Amino acid sequence: MCWLSRSGQDGEKILHLRSASHEPWRPYTAFGKYIEPDYQIPGGSKGFATYQKLLKAGWTLLPSNPPQ
Repeated sequence: MCWLSRSGQDGEKILHLRSASHEPWRPYTAFGKYIEPDYQIPGGSKGFATYQKLLKAGWTLLPSNPPQ
């Protein structure tokens, strides 16, 4: 799991997932079997409910800007 900008720039970050390290990151909405409905909180992070579920299930959060 990783929080990445939706547009690839410095925009609003949403949860992105990949099921293997060689796969590209895709928005969490592309993973229907893992999605939890987003919380209805104004300004809330898109994918936070899914993040909480997957974190509990043992998924790992990776930094969006890994060290070079």
